[in-house]
Amino acid sequence: MTYLQLSTTEVKAKQAKPFLKWAGGKSQLLSQFEDLYPAELKQEKITRYIEPFIGGGAVFFEIAQKYKMSSAYLYDVNPELILAYKVVQKNPEELIEQLYEVSQNYKALTEEKRKGFYYETRNQYNLQRAYVDFRHYSVDWISRSAMLIFLNRTCFNGLFRLNSKGEFNVPHGRYKNPRILNEENIIAVSQLLQIAEIETGDFEICEDVITPTSFVYFDPPYRPISKTARFTSYSKFDFDDQQQIRLANFFRYLDENYDVKMMLSNSDPKNKNTEDNFFEDLYQGFNIQQVFANRMINSNSNGRGQISELIITNYEITK
Repeated sequence: MTYLQLSTTEVKAKQAKPFLKWAGGKSQLLSQFEDLYPAELKQEKITRYIEPFIGGGAVFFEIAQKYKMSSAYLYDVNPELILAYKVVQKNPEELIEQLYEVSQNYKALTEEKRKGFYYETRNQYNLQRAYVDFRHYSVDWISRSAMLIFLNRTCFNGLFRLNSKGEFNVPHGRYKNPRILNEENIIAVSQLLQIAEIETGDFEICEDVITPTSFVYFDPPYRPISKTARFTSYSKFDFDDQQQIRLANFFRYLDENYDVKMMLSNSDPKNKNTEDNFFEDLYQGFNIQQVFANRMINSNSNGRGQISELIITNYEITK
């Protein structure tokens, strides 16, 4: 089925969901989040959604479809990610065409040739980076987004990881039938993104668009809870403890100067050290809740299990 064969009814019936796999994505937590959103969201008093670390976008997709949002502002410091979001927003049909072609070519290959195809694409993707103008939208972005989605869907564990040079460096994953193209979802996501302004930038730029009817959700790179965890490596910019402190200070600044509802996610250090009060100290005076997720907590697959994560809000939770 091609895009032109999709009826309006079929597209609207599709629940938009993240089009990229994302380490630490929030899809599995959405049912728990429902009880943690501000009451004003459910009362339709909040009409603007702001997310300074968009990542996979699971919370945006959920809220934009469940509640009446008239506008959204989505940011991330990672220009490659923002590039892909803008292409899905502006040129979904052309992106689908390119993903269809790469999917057909890839799946027709033997396992060994698939590996070669993957590394050739990864090399091309990295070499092209020096020539990409991330500031001005271009149709050239479409092929780059197609490469990114292909790499994301066929790499090991669906990671998005860049080295210090900004190069995608995740190895090939051996999936028998990866879903490289989800045509209906791309169209559904594109339609949802029509209410959004999407820009590359540091989290502090969101201050410019805050209104009393806004809900801001912060989902920064998580603070590692073990020596082998790498929650901060989704871009070439490290998000270390100093950055976590800067974010907490900004959270407090917004609370003190704006009438705005805010929610923030992060790891729970007490999974490894019950005496670690890093976030309790940083966010003293705010509401801190636990949610539970199945995560990989070390480099060994045996380390996958249910762990607690923290949700911090500047409003009272009314369940």
